[in-house]
Amino acid sequence: MNISKSEYLKEVLESYRMAHVNDLLDKYREKRKEIKEAIEAEYTGDMYSPLNSGSYAKHTAINSKFDLDVMIPFKRKTFDTLETMFDDIFDFLYEEYGEEAKVIKQKVSIGIEFYPDEDGDIISIDVVPGRELNEEQYEDDHKLNLYVNSRYGNLEEQSYIQTNIKAQIDRIKSRDNERKIIRLLKIWKTTNQEKYKSFFLELITIKAFDKNAISGSLWEQLEAVMEYIRDHITKDGFKLKDPGNSGNDVADTLEDYQKQNLSNKMKNMLDRIDENEDNLKIYFPKNTDYDENKENSGYGVKTGASMFSKPRDERFG
Repeated sequence: MNISKSEYLKEVLESYRMAHVNDLLDKYREKRKEIKEAIEAEYTGDMYSPLNSGSYAKHTAINSKFDLDVMIPFKRKTFDTLETMFDDIFDFLYEEYGEEAKVIKQKVSIGIEFYPDEDGDIISIDVVPGRELNEEQYEDDHKLNLYVNSRYGNLEEQSYIQTNIKAQIDRIKSRDNERKIIRLLKIWKTTNQEKYKSFFLELITIKAFDKNAISGSLWEQLEAVMEYIRDHITKDGFKLKDPGNSGNDVADTLEDYQKQNLSNKMKNMLDRIDENEDNLKIYFPKNTDYDENKENSGYGVKTGASMFSKPRDERFG
């Protein structure tokens, strides 16, 4: 490798910046705005202000694979049950957008995938309905219950899960180093077709930093997180608490064999990179559509950027 591992990883992150797809993002944001306004008009007085959520809100999105998410917090008295809430907003969204998009029930959200526009772009928005946990307390505690669609529910067959999206966003908001490592792990996940949930990778990265006081170069930080995953994911009693619900252990979303596989993959990557630095390019490839060095390497979207690529028919977890 002609440059250091850290310099290479900086170029990788640069190539996956959301700034490169600003025109496409404008389309996403416009559709999200339209959907939010339609929902607010339909449920006036029955809900609180929608909250932008997901990886883009956390600044951990990568430009090769994304959608935009919006949380809809309903008041406690609006629906008798969470299932009624989920079905009601699904029916509304299907009525509104069924002729121009696929509207589908997902695990805790409703996906709206618009048919290709004149540029061939497919815009995907996830709507996550939630009902406040404590009556008239959402604006203070931001706690919600989500309905878990039985078709996708595992979570020990629960029909609901408690969450606090604002707490999840706030926890990552000021962690610039952690966000870089999370994006790199998501690049590894996406380009190597791994199935691990982005939220899992996010939480284990944050835990690695909290437990080990990780510092140093970009490569040294990534290496330390990978070593932490290798050494700790299979340990008895290892937990990943959801900041939005301390009773939800995200580590339980993986079976023991999946944890062992992940540990093995981290070990294999570290060993191969130690043998030959060029192997870093296999596990963390650049987005070849945007493989250019830019003076501005920070995260964000540039106003007026004109380049964009068409999204793949894939979705974030």
